[in-house]
Amino acid sequence: MATVTLATAALAKEKVWFDKPSYDKAERQYFEKMAKWWIQGIQQSTCPILPAVGSLANEVAKARQHIKQSLECMDDIAVLAHIANQDVTPRVVKLEKENQDLRNMIQDLHSSFEKLLQHVKSFETLEQRVESLEVRMPYLAICPAKLTESSDAEQESEHDKHQKQDKEKDDDNEDIDLFGSDSEANTEAAKIREERLAEYAAKKSKKPVLIAKSNIILDVKPWDDETDMKEMENAVRKIETDGLLWGASKLVPLAYGIHKLQISCVVEDDKVSVDWLVEQIQELEDYVQSVDIAAFNKV
Repeated sequence: MATVTLATAALAKEKVWFDKPSYDKAERQYFEKMAKWWIQGIQQSTCPILPAVGSLANEVAKARQHIKQSLECMDDIAVLAHIANQDVTPRVVKLEKENQDLRNMIQDLHSSFEKLLQHVKSFETLEQRVESLEVRMPYLAICPAKLTESSDAEQESEHDKHQKQDKEKDDDNEDIDLFGSDSEANTEAAKIREERLAEYAAKKSKKPVLIAKSNIILDVKPWDDETDMKEMENAVRKIETDGLLWGASKLVPLAYGIHKLQISCVVEDDKVSVDWLVEQIQELEDYVQSVDIAAFNKV
């Protein structure tokens, strides 16, 4: 028992298989026999042709039987081939139809893609034309009629100059007393001069004060081409306050059928802030996307 254990332990420690060729040979022979039996079984099941041995009559009979069985086998093969052809033909027709459908679909996609490219190119050219028109188009700034305050002030200043010249002449004439006027005439002249000065001061105090005003052109942009621009303009014009006067407006095309509202207004600088006006317009979130100042001029 101890020797067997030692032999087993020695075999377990061996790393070289010296008898491997003999095992490979036995395995090969086994599989060759299995393959021969399998081939013989197939031949007997498909075409059981009997070998021709024996006497001449038996040989002839066996030959006839062999030919008959061979023909039967050929008929079976022809039937199977015909069935196979019948199965393949509709599949081929179906594949050809599917191929043609795919070709037509690809052709349609190609034509649609070409049309889309043409539309994109037309939009790009339209956008370039719009941008060129915006660059060339001057901004329309409509200012209200200026008040005649400056002209009145100029007239009053000229009138004051004439009065001062007349007064200086009167003073010079008063200094030269050709006729020997008395003190009463001097007092009357002083009274007249004081009255004129009082009238001039009262008239000057009634002058209207010049008000600083600005003319602003605003670009109001909508969300999309479905925005009602008339309603948006009405909502903008509803913003009213002291010192704000809305002017003319027009629609300017941007791109892809979208227009912006360009509207002018005159504001008094001391009463209306431009930032406040822009914030009030931007609060119309249902119509307005953004507000830009296109032009800003002092009136």
